[in-house]
Amino acid sequence: MERLNLVLTIPHGSVIATSLGVEGLAHHLSPGSGRHFHGRGIYVDLALGEAGAAFSFLEEGGWRDTAGDTARAIQEVRSGKRTKTALSSNAFTITPIEAYRRVLLVKTGGQALSMGPVSDVARFGPAPCRDSMAPAEVAQAIGAAEPARREPRLYAIFAPLELLVLSNLTPVEYAWYATHRPGKVFRQVCFAELRTDQPQLAASSRYDNARQEIRENPKKKTKTVAVQDLLNAVSFEEWVGFGDATAGGLYFGDRTRLTRTPFPVEIPHAWEKAD
Repeated sequence: MERLNLVLTIPHGSVIATSLGVEGLAHHLSPGSGRHFHGRGIYVDLALGEAGAAFSFLEEGGWRDTAGDTARAIQEVRSGKRTKTALSSNAFTITPIEAYRRVLLVKTGGQALSMGPVSDVARFGPAPCRDSMAPAEVAQAIGAAEPARREPRLYAIFAPLELLVLSNLTPVEYAWYATHRPGKVFRQVCFAELRTDQPQLAASSRYDNARQEIRENPKKKTKTVAVQDLLNAVSFEEWVGFGDATAGGLYFGDRTRLTRTPFPVEIPHAWEKAD
């Protein structure tokens, strides 16, 4: 039986065909022990059909042959190569979310944790977006219930850019706003909500100033706190949802939907203790 996977790596944004399996690819690409190196990743196992990729990449202007390069990479693996990079960069924003089949969190040493099924959190209909919208107007635009109380949330954005963002929007509201806001729009976005401030990423004054700015301007929806190597700098245990499969996890959104993949109910001890 043929062993073949097509894997999207985040935040690097590459697409790799492999015969090693997703977990095997994680070990293959590991730089070494997490005690000495940094190399965490999010790996997405993409849909495959008999003829190759079972999806079409989104249009990006024709500067490269995404379908052809991917088909050639798959063929080379079928001919005996262990791995072949199909797309070496900027693949996250052109790989449709509906192509996702399995999501894994990979630690530096190559240890992989398979997350729960990717499922819809919300679907978005057409609605105008303005910079001047208050958070309540964002909720109204997407038909979401207004939260009983708004408190600033901390989001780690992993793709298309790595950003630490303080926001008074819920995850659903943030995903819609990030993929619709004028001038700073993301075509697609991957993020997680964090439990607490991360003092290793920015001075406490940065968090305090961001909260003050949001409090004093009722229409201020997001404030960037830091631009860092977030996936390596923030432990998975700090993500909302770690230890509670009913909440948080990892979010993927575009202009039409927000999806979520939760942590598994039981997290293997060996993975949890690995660096």
